[in-house]
Amino acid sequence: MWLVRPAQPGDLNDILDIAGGQGPRMSSTLPKKQDALSAKIEQSTRSFAGTNKPDEPKRFLFVLEDTGTGKVQGVSGIDARAGNGQPFYNYRQDALIHASHELGVSRRVEVLYPSHALTDHTLLCSFAIRSELRGTDAFELLSRARMLFIASHRTLFTDHAVVEIQGVQTEDGEVPFWDSLGRHFFNMDFETADQYSGLLSKTFIAELMPPNPIYVTLLSQAAQDALGQPHSQTQATYELLQCEGFRAGCYLDIFDAGPVLEARTDALRSVVTSHPKTLHAAHTDDGETCLICGGEGGDFRSTLTPLSESLQDQVKVPPKTWEYLGLSSGDTVRVTPL
Repeated sequence: MWLVRPAQPGDLNDILDIAGGQGPRMSSTLPKKQDALSAKIEQSTRSFAGTNKPDEPKRFLFVLEDTGTGKVQGVSGIDARAGNGQPFYNYRQDALIHASHELGVSRRVEVLYPSHALTDHTLLCSFAIRSELRGTDAFELLSRARMLFIASHRTLFTDHAVVEIQGVQTEDGEVPFWDSLGRHFFNMDFETADQYSGLLSKTFIAELMPPNPIYVTLLSQAAQDALGQPHSQTQATYELLQCEGFRAGCYLDIFDAGPVLEARTDALRSVVTSHPKTLHAAHTDDGETCLICGGEGGDFRSTLTPLSESLQDQVKVPPKTWEYLGLSSGDTVRVTPL
């Protein structure tokens, strides 16, 4: 079975291995340095336990565990507030009309404006999974379990959620948007800049990037073509988030110009379709396969299970599901279909 649970310090090496195998940009905001990742897991542990200091942001990191082997096969996260107390930078795509009455000329010019308007929105982040599991039920569980956690802990999160999708990158590691724009202002390659973003924050962008609007026509054609386009390897992630209710807006990732998806938190599919149920004393191995979660804070667990329901909002699940959720008869769970 597959189980999604809060990350623990003992998961460090497995997560490092997953992050290292994802490529330069497949693990957004997931540090690849041991010390930085260890600190992120510790911060997540405090967030789940509710022991953060008053000025410490709440950041939650989940892992996908293969219960048969105990190995971690994926990781995903939520930042309760994008930026974690600092500006969360993106580009806002807009247009200007340049016109000359005397010449009778009018032209629409696409422009990118530096923006931190999405600061403090709830951010889905740090998604990485073994390549062989992309597009599987385990893949869906790892992503959607975050929404079930939000639904079960609604007061911790804002009314709007966002997620950055990785942008276009060639097979040889070139990033057209970065190469056409960012490289001119940063004395570093794309991977190094992205690592700084994961290790520190995007605040350094404000210190180095020009505060003025960027005229899209001045970018290379490859960079223009990359605007708002997802990386080929993120297609399954992109489609799953669209099914969840996320839509691309006018914001782009400031590094690779990948799309930034937005949604109202209370309109997310997993939030709308999941409902509290009570575990029934009886067991069953039959029924529709559903996502189920239970437990508060650090005791949160989510898995896939056959499930049957009664008319009294009670559900019956196999004994193994009880075991992995760590729950008993009469406990409350939240259920949503695949």
